[in-house]
Amino acid sequence: MIKDSILDILKTTGAVITDSHFVLTSGRHSGTYINKDAMYPHTMYASEVGRMFAEKTKDLSIDVVAAPALGGIILSQWTAYHLSKLKNKDILGVYTEKTLEKSQIFTRGYDKLVRGKNVLIVEDLAATGGSARKVIESVREHGGNVVSVGVMVNRDPEHINEQSMGAPFFALGDLFVESFTAEDCPLCKENVPINTDVGHGRKFLEEKQG
Repeated sequence: MIKDSILDILKTTGAVITDSHFVLTSGRHSGTYINKDAMYPHTMYASEVGRMFAEKTKDLSIDVVAAPALGGIILSQWTAYHLSKLKNKDILGVYTEKTLEKSQIFTRGYDKLVRGKNVLIVEDLAATGGSARKVIESVREHGGNVVSVGVMVNRDPEHINEQSMGAPFFALGDLFVESFTAEDCPLCKENVPINTDVGHGRKFLEEKQG
């Protein structure tokens, strides 16, 4: 059965994890983690998320959907699929890839597909908004027009918005996740073990030991 909201979908697929000690993509620490990778294998739900993005943007002029790899590849494909059905036109799904310098760039000739086109950018989670902003930069650098940016979940609604993104912005759902720097992390101070199964805890510990 299709769920009514993005948070329902994430909870149903076990993607929202609490009561542990996580290291987020940003490097900050938190007691809550949204493991979007737990949702992606469930194609019915992944398709439903794409449909949600498509419904939100169906009245916009869109030629291409772009997203940052890796998880964003799935989102861009499903969103483009449902938009194509809703608008009865072929809307492309492309993605950027992260460089060693942490930029998001188009490879595989995808830069040519966004040039002169109206582009919708989709992303799974916004904790700092950094990845989405880098995709915005890449689209504009190659002559594309960013019509909107959508995320599955905005983890910091107070600071991540249209102004901070520099483009029209929306989220399918909001879930504030309190986070801390490693130096200020209360979980670290209480010696709560870092979760190495999900998130970036393993990498954090390896770098700390190194």
